[in-house]
Amino acid sequence: MSEVNRRDLLAGAAAFAGFATVGLLPGTAAAATRQRPGALLPPSLSTGDKAVVARIDVRRALRHLKVLSDGIGWRIAGTESEHRAARYIAGVLRDLGYKVELQPFPVADKNLAEIRARGERLWQASASLQGATGSAHGTVVDVGKVVDVPGDVDGKLVLFDRIAGKETDQAKAAAAAGAKAALIVNARSDTFPERKPASFAPALTEPVAIPVLGLAGYHGERIRAGARRLSFEITKHTGMTSYNVLAERKATLPNPDGKAVIVSAHYDSVPGSPGANDDGSGTVLCLELARVLKRLPTQQAIRIYLWGAEENGLIGSRHYVKQLDEAGVKQITGCFQNDMVATSHPPAETYWLLSVDGKDNTTTAAVNAAARRLGYVDQVQGPTARGSSDHEAFYERGIAAGNFSWRGNEAPSQLEPVYHTPEDTIAQNVSLKRLQVSMEIIGCAAYEVARHK
Repeated sequence: MSEVNRRDLLAGAAAFAGFATVGLLPGTAAAATRQRPGALLPPSLSTGDKAVVARIDVRRALRHLKVLSDGIGWRIAGTESEHRAARYIAGVLRDLGYKVELQPFPVADKNLAEIRARGERLWQASASLQGATGSAHGTVVDVGKVVDVPGDVDGKLVLFDRIAGKETDQAKAAAAAGAKAALIVNARSDTFPERKPASFAPALTEPVAIPVLGLAGYHGERIRAGARRLSFEITKHTGMTSYNVLAERKATLPNPDGKAVIVSAHYDSVPGSPGANDDGSGTVLCLELARVLKRLPTQQAIRIYLWGAEENGLIGSRHYVKQLDEAGVKQITGCFQNDMVATSHPPAETYWLLSVDGKDNTTTAAVNAAARRLGYVDQVQGPTARGSSDHEAFYERGIAAGNFSWRGNEAPSQLEPVYHTPEDTIAQNVSLKRLQVSMEIIGCAAYEVARHK
């Protein structure tokens, strides 16, 4: 036996000796084999599944989520809030022993407003790039769903209901009447009327000399409920950089081809939203599974990747995949992308397996199999064709990838009403039970793939 083979054999024996003891502390073995939360059938777990399930701690994931959603809050691509989140995520992964890289890439300019009522920082909203920046304060005059401005609004803040395609006319009317700003409350989508309106950046056809804010429906409700004196400051953000947080733990067994499994999510959010479910939930799933998997024996590397600027058009994941050479592409066995994995919205009872082409691949097959071993035979649906998340870039390079998410029973387009709104908070939109189920399914699936060459 060569010295190289002897070292490989000893490394493998040591790794599997460690594997045999994982999850077998008093109480944890029983916890790993009891019926899973909400499962129709009792589990039929492999040894690897038991090692994963025994170590998952949803409360630890919740602590990370409180930092990201309650503490940092809005994580808008390229802003300091997103950078704070990237530094936090990188620190957690470094402390777990992963090799971490922050991968920079440019993102587009944007105007963002911070709004205060009674001196308290309340909200964030987008503002038009064609409007003025700076600060303003005053009394709100609610004119509703109109283009012309009735009455005296000189020196006031004019509150409109959005008329699609007429935002420029509304903003110009407010400016012509001497208003300090135009506040345009977004309207519900005709396609998805169940969803509450999110903040938006009014795209004006010509410059306007006053600030023009695109408010979420929630903001309009609060103003009309009594927050009638506001102050705000609009900051123009230019020359911005976002970051992917790329962490790797090498295989514990010989891995001559450098094979790797990716578990990923995006950590940014849309303007105005603290992004608890979208996608703080996917982010903390990745952080907790990084802890769970860090010492388990594998024949492939474990990569925990958190993408920046997903909400700007999947920019972070596309940047990462674009810079891969063909050797790098061939190393990736699969990308398990987790986007919105914990909503508490009651009708979102289905855990969807989404691939861009609707076909099965390494990731969707592994998730389906893991779900069935865990007893979730009635909650998992797919694979179903859908893009619109960071698995797209991998699919386009021929890499097996899937997006995994809790959504409505009839179709994956059925999202919770508070999607992309200021109400996407832990208190209003996160189920620890669903987060637990998501972590168990993805953890068992990713580990099963990583255990083999």
